[in-house]
Amino acid sequence: MTAFTIRVPDEVADRLNQIAQTLDRSRSYMAAQAIEDFVSREEWQLAEIEAGIAEADRGEFASDDEVARVVGKYVKTTSRS
Repeated sequence: MTAFTIRVPDEVADRLNQIAQTLDRSRSYMAAQAIEDFVSREEWQLAEIEAGIAEADRGEFASDDEVARVVGKYVKTTSRS
């Protein structure tokens, strides 16, 4: 396991301490868990972005009709009288 030091604003450190105390965990454990969660989320997001770019590079785009159907689910049409 690797150890390193980070600097955070006092307010953030206080909030982290409060959470750690509430959960009966160490501040170090809570910080490590937060970093692990962040890294996992970023890895997932970057993989999704790369997959989307690869799809675009292959020319895999939604048709105008497909886009219109999706937009139609969320946008109400207004009739003009």
